[in-house]
Amino acid sequence: MNAIEAKQLSKAYGAHQVVMGMDLAVRKGEIFGFLGRNGAGKSTFINMLTGIVSSSSGTYSLLGVEGPDSKVLKRVGVMPDYSSLYGSWTALDHLRFFSELSGARASKEKCLEVLRSVDLLSHANKKAGKFSFGMKKKLGIAQAIIHDPELIFLDEPTSGMDAESVILIHRLIKEFQKQGKTVFMTSHNLDEVEKICSRIAIMRDGIIDKIGTMEELRAFYRSTITVKIKHSTVPKQEQAKLEQWLESAGSLLEHGDTYTVITISDENKIAEMIRAFTQCKTDVLRVEVEEPSLEEIFLNE
Repeated sequence: MNAIEAKQLSKAYGAHQVVMGMDLAVRKGEIFGFLGRNGAGKSTFINMLTGIVSSSSGTYSLLGVEGPDSKVLKRVGVMPDYSSLYGSWTALDHLRFFSELSGARASKEKCLEVLRSVDLLSHANKKAGKFSFGMKKKLGIAQAIIHDPELIFLDEPTSGMDAESVILIHRLIKEFQKQGKTVFMTSHNLDEVEKICSRIAIMRDGIIDKIGTMEELRAFYRSTITVKIKHSTVPKQEQAKLEQWLESAGSLLEHGDTYTVITISDENKIAEMIRAFTQCKTDVLRVEVEEPSLEEIFLNE
């Protein structure tokens, strides 16, 4: 089943088209990364799905229920903007209030359990107005999950956090997936998205420009592959033969006594290269393949 499904979903403000006939399907149990430059239409698209703004045209469904539907939203968790927190309320106050909004007020024990999961247990009775930016982000995640939702929207979940907290939140997101929950997240931390997301969509000018796994996105943008091989010394009587083969296999960038750097257009050539070294009585010690990162793919947009 698809946790999210949008068909030709659009939003216009007067003559300005922000989201233009978007189609998207997010499978149940995915950690789905949603990327795009500022102004691409990401927030507007998410706001339509979560009922904050109405669509101009098209349809969508959440957890198999056609939207907008207030009942299904009780099964959805949305991380609020940190500025929407009440400065005079404690972390515990926030979770009690937002769990009640979802239709089932959480017990104190449940609230403390959720605060523990985001490392805010020791700050349960501290007023949010005294929280650091990173702590406010953690409280926002806690609010999104207090009612045990099946679908969770997280907007920049780790921005402003220290490295230890980032690792904690990444583990928590992966735990959501193990529990069968679906996570739809935006992030400007491309390394983060690359590490934990099952699939990634890149939005540009109101439409999804590319979508797929990291391997699928790499394959689309990868025209050449740079391979670095560390090997034993090539016997003198085999050197000319090996070099001739390498030049026919790709563009030979560097070729030393114990290393070779070559650019190829087909990854199948890697296995052939290893066989060629072996046939020339040379041991292959290490093979490194340089592939485009998510940052390079994103910037290519």
